[in-house]
Amino acid sequence: MHRRTFLSSCAAVGLAGLPSKTHTAAQEDSTRFPKPAPLPFREEKSGLKITSIRAVRLVPERPLPKYQPTPGYWNTTEVEIANPLSIYPRFKPRRSLFYADDLGPLEVMVETNKGITGFGFGGPGAALVVERHLPKMLVGEDPFDVERLWDIMWRGTLYYGRKGVAVHAISAVDNALWDIVGKALNTPVHKLLGGGHKERVPCYCTGNNIEQAVEFGFKKLKLAIPHGPADGEEGLTKNEQLVKRARELLGSDGEVMLDCWMAFTESYTIELAARLEPYRVYWMEECLMPDDYAGMGHVNAKIKSTLMATGEHEYTRYGFELLSDYKAADIWQPDMHWCGGLSELRWIDALARSKNIPVIPHGGWRGGSAHFVLANDNTPWCEMFLPPPGGPQEVYQHFEEEQQITRGPEGIYMRPPDRPGFGFELKLS
Repeated sequence: MHRRTFLSSCAAVGLAGLPSKTHTAAQEDSTRFPKPAPLPFREEKSGLKITSIRAVRLVPERPLPKYQPTPGYWNTTEVEIANPLSIYPRFKPRRSLFYADDLGPLEVMVETNKGITGFGFGGPGAALVVERHLPKMLVGEDPFDVERLWDIMWRGTLYYGRKGVAVHAISAVDNALWDIVGKALNTPVHKLLGGGHKERVPCYCTGNNIEQAVEFGFKKLKLAIPHGPADGEEGLTKNEQLVKRARELLGSDGEVMLDCWMAFTESYTIELAARLEPYRVYWMEECLMPDDYAGMGHVNAKIKSTLMATGEHEYTRYGFELLSDYKAADIWQPDMHWCGGLSELRWIDALARSKNIPVIPHGGWRGGSAHFVLANDNTPWCEMFLPPPGGPQEVYQHFEEEQQITRGPEGIYMRPPDRPGFGFELKLS
C-alpha cells in the first residue's frame, strides 16, 4: 500500500475597539479543538454515585500456566533494544539496568453505591495519585459524567501534572468509569462509541520473534530495533539484517514497521531510512525523544521512503496539537492507558481526523483499548503482542479465544469481547 494512499483512506471586538475578554476557557477549547461525537449517555442521570477509588492488582479469572519463554525472546528486559539510554555504556546492554522497580499497581477499581464496579488500566506510577488525590475530587459524583469528571481530574492535577504519572492516573480512573457505564447499560464499550461499522480489525504483531509471528499467520510485523547511534556502522548493518530477514519471511506483500523507541538522532534516522529503502519499510516509529517536536518535523519533511509514526509517550490533546503544529508524524499512536484515558483519546482522534491523520493506538489489543480500535473508522489496524514462544498450547488457545482471532487476506484479525463494559474477566489478586 502506498504511504499517501493510506493517509487519504483513512475575534470579537469590544467597547472602544478594545479586544473582548468575555469568552470562557470552555468556549476557547470548543473552537480550537474539533469535538468528538456526542456520547449516547451524556444527558442521562444514572443514579449511581462513586463511593471509592482504589489502586488494585488484577489477575485473570482463568489462570494460565506459567512457563519460561524460549531463550532469546525479544520482550524481556534482558535483551538489548535501542532506547534513550543506549548512549551510556552502563545502561546499554539491557533495559533492566534502568527500568523502575515496582511503582505500584497499574489497575484501578472504582466502586459505586449500587454495586457496579469498574476496572481501568493506567500507566507506571499511577497508584500514588489514584490513592492520595483523585478520590478527593470524584467520590460522590455520577460516573456517567465522564467528560466533566475528566476535566475535574485534569484541572485538579495541573499544578504537578500535565504529563506522566498524573495523566497515567487520570487514564486509569477514566477508563474505569467507561467500564461502569457499559456495565450499567449492559452494553460493550465499542457500542457506546457508536461501533458497528467493522466486524473485525486487521492486526500487526510487534516483536522480533519473526518466525513465530509468521507461523501464527501475521502479514504485518513491527520490529523492535536493537541498535542505535552508539553502535555505529556495525549496528546499522545488524538493523538492516533484521529487517531483511523479516522481509524475506513475510514476502513482498507483507508490511514491515520499525519501533525505534526514542533512541535515534535526526541524522541516524535519515541514514537508517535510506539504507532500508529497498525493503519497503511501512513506517518508522518514535525515532526521536518525544519532546523533540522540531526534530520530528525535520525528519518527517526529509524522509519520503516511509511514514513517520509517534505518540506512544505523548499526553492529551495539547501534546498531540504540538505534533500537528510541527508536522511531526503521519500516524499518531496514543496509548489509552497513558494519554488521558478513553475520554481524552476521543478528543485526540477528533483532532487527528481534522488533519487527515490515522490513529493507531499503542497497545491496541490490551486493557480495553480494542473497543476504541473496533469502533473507530479512523483506526485501520490494531497492534498486538503474541504470548511468548515456548509455552503450552493452552496459552495460545486462550489468547485466540479472548482476542476472537480470525484469519483472512490481511493475515490476523481480532475484535474485542461483546460483554458489557470492557468485558474484562479479571478479579482482585
